[in-house]
Formats: sequence, C-alpha cells, structure tokens
Amino acid sequence: MNLLSVSNLSKIGREKPLFTEVTFGIQEGEKAALIGKNGTGKSTLLNTIAGILVPDEGSVVINKEAGVSFLPQNPLFDKEDTIRNHIFKSSSPKLAIIKEYLEVCDELGKNDKAQKRYDLLLEKMDLQDLWNYESQISSILSTLGITDLNRKMGTLSGGMIKKVALAQVLVEDTKLLLLDEPTNHLDITTITWLQNYLHETKRSILMVTHDRYFLDAVCNNIYELARNKIKLYQGNYSQYLEKKETEAEIEQNTERRIESVLRFERQWLLRGPCARGTKIKARIQRDEQLINREKFQADKGFTLEVKGKRLGGKVLELHNISKNFPKGFVNEGQTKTIPVINNFSYKFTKGEKIGIFGDNGSGKSTLLNIITQTIQPDSGIIDVGINTSFAYYTQNPVIKDTSMPVLEYIKETAEHITMNDGKVLSASRFLEEFGFEGKIQYSPVSTLSGGELKRLYLVKLLLTNPNFLILDEPTNDFDIFTMNILEDFLINYKGCLLIVSHDRYFMDKVADTLFILEDNGDVSGFVGKCSEYIEYREELKAQKEEERAKKSVERQSSTSSKSSTKTKLTFNEQKEFETLDKEIPELEEKKSLLEEKMSTTDYEELQKITEEYKAISTELEQKYERWEKLAEFV
Repeated sequence: MNLLSVSNLSKIGREKPLFTEVTFGIQEGEKAALIGKNGTGKSTLLNTIAGILVPDEGSVVINKEAGVSFLPQNPLFDKEDTIRNHIFKSSSPKLAIIKEYLEVCDELGKNDKAQKRYDLLLEKMDLQDLWNYESQISSILSTLGITDLNRKMGTLSGGMIKKVALAQVLVEDTKLLLLDEPTNHLDITTITWLQNYLHETKRSILMVTHDRYFLDAVCNNIYELARNKIKLYQGNYSQYLEKKETEAEIEQNTERRIESVLRFERQWLLRGPCARGTKIKARIQRDEQLINREKFQADKGFTLEVKGKRLGGKVLELHNISKNFPKGFVNEGQTKTIPVINNFSYKFTKGEKIGIFGDNGSGKSTLLNIITQTIQPDSGIIDVGINTSFAYYTQNPVIKDTSMPVLEYIKETAEHITMNDGKVLSASRFLEEFGFEGKIQYSPVSTLSGGELKRLYLVKLLLTNPNFLILDEPTNDFDIFTMNILEDFLINYKGCLLIVSHDRYFMDKVADTLFILEDNGDVSGFVGKCSEYIEYREELKAQKEEERAKKSVERQSSTSSKSSTKTKLTFNEQKEFETLDKEIPELEEKKSLLEEKMSTTDYEELQKITEEYKAISTELEQKYERWEKLAEFV
C-alpha cells in the first residue's frame, strides 16, 4: 500500500532553488533516509511533506488510512501544556482512552469519582484490547526518562523537550513517521534503544540523520538530495556508498569517451562544414548538444591537513586524579560530596586515539576539563610534557566577535600555514581547503550556518599546529560528507587524540581504545571499538538478568519452604514496609526531575545534578529490593 506520494515538488530558497520537480513515494513497510550536504534542503523537504511549509510547485498526498507523525528538528509546543497533553494531542480515539486512564490513575484515592471513572475505563481498556498498547506507551516513556506527565512544557530543558516530542511521535497510532535528526540530545545507550525500536517497528519511516549506524540498521532505501534533484538508491547506507562509487566510475568513463569524440568533432566544426545537408545538420546539432551537456562533476570536498608539532618522550601523565562534586546539604554548614573521577592514573603515549564512553552526566566533559586544566582536580597531579601542545574543541564553541569577517577571524591566529608536505598556504587559500570559498571569506561569521561555524572553529584550532587534540562532540551539526573528511584526517593524525562523541560510527572509525566512566567515579579501560563495548555491555546485562532470575526462583523456593515458620510481617517490618511505600514514589519523582535537568548547559549545576542522580538511583535499587522481600508476606 502506498502511504506517501510526492509529485513534482519544488521549493525556492533565499537565493536559489533548494529542490525542483522532486517525485517519489513511500510504500508500506519502507524505511528510508534522506541524505545530502548541509543546505541542500533536507529539513525543508520534510517540513513540506508534513504540511508545515507550502511548496512553490507540486503536491504531497498522504494516505488517509495511514496517518503521519512528524518530529521536527526544533519541536513546537505550548508552554502551558502539560507533558501528558502534548504527548496525547493526537485525535486517535485509542490514545484518548489511554490518556484518560493515565490521568485517573493519578487521582485514585483522592475521591470517589476517580474510582468510578477508573472502573469505567478498565472496562473500555478491556473491550478495545488496549492493554498491550498502553504497556508499549509506558515502556517508551520510561525509556526516555519521562515520568512526571503533569509537568508543563515551558519548564522543560531543550533536551527533555526533544525527548517529549520524540515520545509523542512514537506513541501515535499512525503508519508513517517523518523524523528530522531523531538522535539529537540522546546518549549512546538511548540511541541504541531507538535504533532497535525503529528496526523492529512495522511503521514506515522517512528520516534525516547523520548517524550512519542508524542508516545501516534501520533503512532499506536511501534518497539523496543533490543538485536540486532527488535520487533513489535501494539498500542501506553501505550499499549506497558502493553504488555511488560504481556510478562515479561509470560517469567518469563516459565523460572521457565523450571528450575523446568531441576532440575530433571540434576540429571538423572548425573547418566550417556546409550545413545544407540533412545529415550534416543533424551531426552539427548532436555536437552542439554534447558540447552544452551537463558535465559530470565529482562531489567537491575539502581536506583537513596541517603540520603538527613533534611530541616529546613525555606526552601527558595523570597521577591519582580525583574530582568530587557536592551532593547536597547533610547538616547545616556541612556538604556531602560524591566522586565523579576517582583516583584515575594514566600515561599517554604518542599516536594514541582514545574515546570516552559514558551515559549523559557521567563526567566525560569533566575529565576533559581537568586534562586541559580548565578546572582543577581535588587531588592528584597533571604532568604535561614540554613539547605537548593542546587544542581543545569544546562542545559548544563560542566565537566572541561574530561581526568579524571569516578571513579576519582566521588571520587572528596565522596569516600563513605550513602543511604536512612543507607547502606554505595563505590564510585565504587555507580556508578554501576547508570549503570556505569566494564571498563567504569576506562575510561576517554571524552569517554562517551551525555546521559552518563549528567547522571554522575547528580550522582555527588546527592553525595552532597542535599535537594533542581533545574533541568534545565534534560531529554535532556536521553533515555525513564533512564527517567522513574529519574521520580521514583524525585516522591519519600523528599526535594524540582524546574524543567524546555520541556518534558510534565516528567513534568506531577514529578510536581504538575507550575510557569507560563508571557510576562510582572509576575510569576503566576497554581495548576495542565503541560498538564492541556496547555488545559486551549488553552481554553483561543479559548475564545479570539471568542471575537475578535464578536468585528470584531460589528465593521463592526458600520462602515456600519457610512458609510454615513465617507467615506474616513483624510489627517493625510492617512499619518499614509502609515507610518504603511512601519513600519509593518520592525518590522516583526526584529521579525524574533530575533526569529532566541533565541537559542544562551550566557546568557546575550539571555535576551536582549528576551526582545526586547517581545517589538516588543506588538508594532506589536498595529500597526496591527490600520492598520486594517484605511484600512476599503482606
């Protein structure tokens, strides 16, 4: 069944057409990605299909029986809406019942009307067989860390707003998903979950993403938007790359053959043949068509290449580094702290490429800031080699004077640059190597796109000829083509590299060793790729669940055998059980609130939240376990 039909769609950008005469369709079960360089109109096309933008020409038809759910890059919302109202805005009757059921669950015990409504909704849920659907929705909300559905949208952080918008799309009863950068603001663990979810779902998908593992694992079709046109490549991203390589080779060979023919034909035309004969006229017209043809142009990229300083015998040594952050006030005037980095030691050697792995709030940026001495450790020694020269690419780079022309911004660091081969380039020529050509060099920095701004910031860092690169989320806002070039540069980079990134493909290509940031502040090592560690972690998780299941069976067996001697709780145990019944929901609420705050850009506040979150999670696990034991005798 056809779910989406796009016919002769055109849209004009600020200065030129973004795309023209775009025609394609999405079938039931199809999972497609839309790829292309920054500025080619990918997001504009998705917004046009979703009905947010009006096309200049053409039409979009969506199957009425299918329905469509759209996740924009920057979700729109009503600040006064609760999370529940935002997520359940769909007109679906099924979702309306589930929404009412979740609302009344919050009201139970407060009045008699709530109990009556609850009983009525139980019947509706049973009649329409909605329990499995409700369970799926609850699982999605829980995985995304959305627990307090009564919070107002205006009080949420940017990261939590994106998660709520993603949840809204995933819970809707539609057959077509339009997703614009769905992995933004997610850590690697959640991205892996979302990838598996989209792979398993029967819904059709059209998405824009720079995550190449997503493209490979989820998509069976790739639509490339280039030169104002769209072209279908059947298969996943890896198959797309193979087809593009073959296509380029064929087009280059065809171009060579045409040029060979034209060399002879141009000489014939210069002799001024008489154009009276029909055959001669046809030959002249054919030659003119060949001369004026649209010539094959290979994708014009840019190169990353600089001459780095030599590293000495000692690069960087960390000795017993520790960093603690406040957890909260225990007594007046006393503050309890818990470790983020705990007694970490390491000696870096030339050429190491190390990735840092950890969930959001685990202290990845803290470790980078300690190494670069942006912040000081509570204890330990940082011993930097005499010849070690750092370049630190921060997660949110700031350019103070954005009114400055691009070229002048680069000249602040150097007017001439020496490349690896000894060639000396002017600042202007160097910018051209990085894709900043022509007028853009004389345009204010403020006119650059997000991806261009970050690329410019990276260029300026590389001008300092660093031999120790530290990169915190360098791929945000880069398209796939820019990321491929950055990867090639980093693979061939001769100095040391320390990198944080949520892009698993990027991490796999660049880093061959990982620092794993544990919940207790320990930093452990893993020799291997990021994807290998994720597999290893999943295996450990499966083993723990298996062991937990065995213990549960053993505990039940033990409880059964002891039932003759213990049939109920003691007075003190009953009081403890009642206390746990009150404490657990309170801790869950605190945990939910902290999860929502974790995307704050305030560094010190983030560390405090992270440590409090870890402590509450540990306390909850202990109370869950105790509650389960006591509940056996209630």
